[in-house]
Amino acid sequence: MVAALPRPVQLRLEQALAQWRHWRLPGPPRPPEVECALGNGLSNYNLLLRAGEHRLVLRLDRLDPLQHSLNRQAEWRVLQQAHAAGLAPAPRWQHAELGALLCDYLPPDTTPPADETEALGALLRRIHALPGIHLRLDLGLRLQRYERQTQVTSPGRWAALQGLQTNLRRCLQAASAEDGPPRLCHNDLLRANRLHSGGRLYALDWEYAAMGSVWFELAALLAGDDWPTAAEEALLEAWLQRPASGQEGRQLRRYQVIYRYLELLWHCQPGAEMSTAAWEHRRQQLVTGLAGLSRESC
Repeated sequence: MVAALPRPVQLRLEQALAQWRHWRLPGPPRPPEVECALGNGLSNYNLLLRAGEHRLVLRLDRLDPLQHSLNRQAEWRVLQQAHAAGLAPAPRWQHAELGALLCDYLPPDTTPPADETEALGALLRRIHALPGIHLRLDLGLRLQRYERQTQVTSPGRWAALQGLQTNLRRCLQAASAEDGPPRLCHNDLLRANRLHSGGRLYALDWEYAAMGSVWFELAALLAGDDWPTAAEEALLEAWLQRPASGQEGRQLRRYQVIYRYLELLWHCQPGAEMSTAAWEHRRQQLVTGLAGLSRESC
């Protein structure tokens, strides 16, 4: 077993492993063994398993999915569609009550490409072409929920965000008015959730997948990983397969501001806090982005 896990999580792990006969693996089922812990995210624990010839990743919830508007049934459906399209590892088993999800393990390439711009642009287009689902990302409601929680859990940081909400709501309203039809989006395609394996680029961790704005999708990717301006422009062109218009660039900047605010609120939630210096750096990026948009009249 993995000794570093908290006792309640250890118990859920043992319960999940005990259900190995229900896992949808090719060939006869084999009892699993835990090989090691993988890098854990803010909301999940990830464990590498071996079951016979199969290597698998077991994800266990670290935070309450309902508190963060995560729909595990929708995630399972999207995972199946994404795997069928060659965009994600195969999902093998899910148990919502245990907060458990099992997928194939994809070994990372030892020498991933130095520049993934074209591959990432193509991955985004293929994700947005997947069939729609009945779950939509409502950014306004998500912001309101995190704002209420932040006022309780982190009043000091909430005070540091005061005075920004009016302009943020104006940006969200302007961005929503210029959006096209909603598409299926991954909504968390950061570097940690992308994997080069077997010479192909895959998307991992689809728990935030929902119908939404493709511009928010791109903004979250770029702002979340702090892409430099030249690289941003290159990815935008690779994704659109043409140079971006001025209006499209403004739409991206709007959603980058919205994402930065959402990210700041997220990092005020229990279990997801970031250091004061890192949080303040992110807040300054938000203030700078809002000031730039104000000069453009949002």
